[in-house]
Amino acid sequence: MAVTDEREWTASVLLSGGIDSAACTAFYLSQGLSVQGYFVDYGQAAGQKEAVAARRVARHFAIPLTHLKLTTGRPKSAGLIAGRNAFLIFAVLQEMETPAGVIAIGVHSGTSYYDCSAGFITRVRAIVEEYTDGAISVASPFLDWTKREIWEFCVAKDVPLDLTYSCELGQEQPCGHCLSCKDLEALHAI
Repeated sequence: MAVTDEREWTASVLLSGGIDSAACTAFYLSQGLSVQGYFVDYGQAAGQKEAVAARRVARHFAIPLTHLKLTTGRPKSAGLIAGRNAFLIFAVLQEMETPAGVIAIGVHSGTSYYDCSAGFITRVRAIVEEYTDGAISVASPFLDWTKREIWEFCVAKDVPLDLTYSCELGQEQPCGHCLSCKDLEALHAI
């Protein structure tokens, strides 16, 4: 049975503590939806700093935050991690308590990773909707936005950018080497 009234939906936001996920949280709150944050520790290099930032962002927006620890034996490095966004989406799907809503991810245009593409979102959305008879979907409100447009949205909506953390290497940001920090440096250069 498909859900037809979005006001009953919960937006389950993949909250990494970065700019995109903080913006995603603000976006769904501005739509009047109930928002639940999910931070997933999957063994990423920046996991500890991201977790702190996710807690700060969740506290700022007064939303609940669920911390999932789903690690394997191999540490994850910066950059492309095959299957990462699918893994994150399905981890949240397993943990969601709401019977209807969206799993929201803050991917945006200009990223070369497959799991940040329109094709990926379309395919994973179809699988999640099939699993849930249409009650839960996958949303990426910034899929066609540039990082600059997300930044401008954050400024317009008073998203606390100073609480976010975006270095994939877990270093002081911007490190100047990872894709997330290069995005930050490009924003400051304009």
